[in-house]
Amino acid sequence: MTASTVDRRAPLGAAPAPSPLGLVLRGARKVAEALATPLVPDDYLDLFDPLRGGAELRGRIVEIRPETADAATIVIRPGRDWAGHLPGQYIRIGVDINGVRHWRAYSLTHRADTAATSDGTISITTKAIPDGLVSGFLVREARPGTLVHLDQATGDFTLPTPAPRRILFLTAGSGITPVMGMLRNHLPELGEVAHVHCAPRREDVIFRSELESYAASGHLALSLRLDDEHGVLDLGRDLDTLVPDWRDREVWVCGPAGLLDAAESHWAAAGLAEALHVERFRPTLVEPGDGGEITFLTTDVTVDADGGTTILDAGEEAGVLMPSGCRMGICFGCVVTMRQGAVRDLRTGDITTAEPGEEVAIQTCINAVAGSCDLEL
Repeated sequence: MTASTVDRRAPLGAAPAPSPLGLVLRGARKVAEALATPLVPDDYLDLFDPLRGGAELRGRIVEIRPETADAATIVIRPGRDWAGHLPGQYIRIGVDINGVRHWRAYSLTHRADTAATSDGTISITTKAIPDGLVSGFLVREARPGTLVHLDQATGDFTLPTPAPRRILFLTAGSGITPVMGMLRNHLPELGEVAHVHCAPRREDVIFRSELESYAASGHLALSLRLDDEHGVLDLGRDLDTLVPDWRDREVWVCGPAGLLDAAESHWAAAGLAEALHVERFRPTLVEPGDGGEITFLTTDVTVDADGGTTILDAGEEAGVLMPSGCRMGICFGCVVTMRQGAVRDLRTGDITTAEPGEEVAIQTCINAVAGSCDLEL
């Protein structure tokens, strides 16, 4: 090697020297981070590529398809980190309304096609309930292009592998949604399937044409139970007529709390509780307490809440960003520390207290304030 020769071989194991272009880009990134403080360039990437891998999971609405006068299917293209789902599972969707992010759980209803044939979209189907902030927004106000926040799919209201040869689906209202996910993905491979679905009127039946086509093809024994024609379903009186062999079937039930409670009682009385699979999106509540004042210590926000509103809902309504998960008391993703005060479990009525100086972990999705409480998020 002559004096004018430079050895450009890096020592074994050393990182290669950055190129001039790399140095320029690195410097530009540092300048951008400085100018963006307290934001970083990733925050700006969200504006241009919100569905990119590694980002907070989001989705973009690509279609809103009416199903009935007050229900619609929302077709969403999820971000690249979407992990897929099992038919019957649900996701939580977050929408920002008037500066507050609201989360709700919805069953997935799309056909989970193979990667080779899928267009990459997922779908939920929701009914706009009276005073339903999120359901009303999705059905009436959202438009293609709207961004929503997503969680990964979860839930065990699914069919086992292999599926039982004799199945009964019992649904009412929008409780049809997880079952429709199962039917769209599993029906051709299932054995004897009976389906009893309840609705106020024929025009209120979500997916009615599709259900009737399954029945016409012989894949499904369908019984539409319409309140205005047949009266409200009474399991003790009607089930033996609608599905005479219901005792020999494994059953999946989803719908309003009244139907779920009745099904649990009916199958338990028959000694067949182990054959029943129930999907509840909200816990069964007891008579609410008196409510009171909630202080979120780390945010200096204090709100008054009634005894029937969960701490999680009260905080989110006040604009407090709170941890959450299933919103049903199952996953413990909403646990915070109560420094002092009292809360009431809305499922059981049990009171949990914390004296000043104590640290008591509580779940905000199933507890309401009972007097007052100071919480550290």
